[in-house]
Amino acid sequence: MSYENARESYAAIGVDTEAAMEKLKKAQIALHCWQGDDVRGFDTDPEKPLTGGIQTTGNYPGRAGNPQELMADIDEVLKLIPGKAKLNLHASYAIFDEENGGWVDRDRLEPKHFKKWVDFCKQRNLGCDFNPTFFSHPKCDPLTLSSPDEETRKFWIEHGKACIRISSYLAKELGETCVMNIWTGDGFKDIPADRKGPRDRYRDSIEQILSEPFDFNQVKPCVESKVFGIGVESYTVGSAEFALSFAATHKDKCIPLMDNGHYHPTEVVSDKIPALLSFFPNIALHITRPVRWDSDHVVLFDDETKEIAKEIVRCGGLEGSVFMALDYFDASINRISAWVTGYRNTQKALLYALLSPNEELKNLQDSGNFTELMVRMEELKTMPFGEVWNEYCQRCGVPGDGRWFEEAKRYEDEVLSKRS
Repeated sequence: MSYENARESYAAIGVDTEAAMEKLKKAQIALHCWQGDDVRGFDTDPEKPLTGGIQTTGNYPGRAGNPQELMADIDEVLKLIPGKAKLNLHASYAIFDEENGGWVDRDRLEPKHFKKWVDFCKQRNLGCDFNPTFFSHPKCDPLTLSSPDEETRKFWIEHGKACIRISSYLAKELGETCVMNIWTGDGFKDIPADRKGPRDRYRDSIEQILSEPFDFNQVKPCVESKVFGIGVESYTVGSAEFALSFAATHKDKCIPLMDNGHYHPTEVVSDKIPALLSFFPNIALHITRPVRWDSDHVVLFDDETKEIAKEIVRCGGLEGSVFMALDYFDASINRISAWVTGYRNTQKALLYALLSPNEELKNLQDSGNFTELMVRMEELKTMPFGEVWNEYCQRCGVPGDGRWFEEAKRYEDEVLSKRS
């Protein structure tokens, strides 16, 4: 079936495919830099193991080992993904050289250490989100912002404040809102004797970080929760209840962020999106794929990804109330293909949601016509979605399905395979 035939099929059910594609072109999704180098960053020894609740598995050849390689890999990804991308950086990706005085520890990071990333983004018309890095560092004791050791806690508070300043710099230089996400792996492997004390300290630490002056219109700090992590299986300081309560009581300085891998296995973030948007003007999402736990697998075009996209679209999230970012890392497969697959699948899910007669379905629900609602939603599953997707890719100037992987293999043969 051609695109024109698909367009007519959708028009028959009240869906304008042209309007859907135009809307998707403006939907911004942040591309996470850490897929390219297995969350290693550039501020510590790249051969040391990751710590603080972070772990990657696999040793597929071609990992980016320096800023130049990582930027080249991101450029390759940008050639293969449609739509409006944004970059997402961790503080550990600071670039140190003679021009900016060389290496400094995380509590002394400055905007100048990210100037080359700003130049990179400007040349490609990208915005940039940012994340303090509270892991894989000698001062994880193993706690950071919740540590009972005041020296440790002060170090990480200063790191957070530095990241506020860097986020403000990114927003100003690039002319786009910068979402700054606070996540720590703070917690305990076994049952703690004191659950409240670490959370009191964590709250105080975040409040101190947010006391650093910033424009809330330009910088959107958020606090990310987690059920558990490697080495903190019994208790995490930043639980879902803590993170959401903090955001709710600091709405003038903070928004909630949900990572769909950071909840109990029977919970789904798709249902939480409309709940939070009933109370918050903005929310942020980290889109990933958990397998039994927060394992950060490559995003697929699966049921929950489609449901997340439906709620974003139905709740008006593409108009600016929902900040979307990807968060996964797989070191067992070609990293370029992992990046591209996850990004394209997130875009696919959004297009799939836009190609639904959402207002009509809502009316069926409100009128109590649940039989027709069920039938209509089931019949949508066999609509000629693939034709519209490939047309969208063509209009964005990127290869359609069945064609982009050849370019990824060429890049692996000519570039990745030659890295040590």
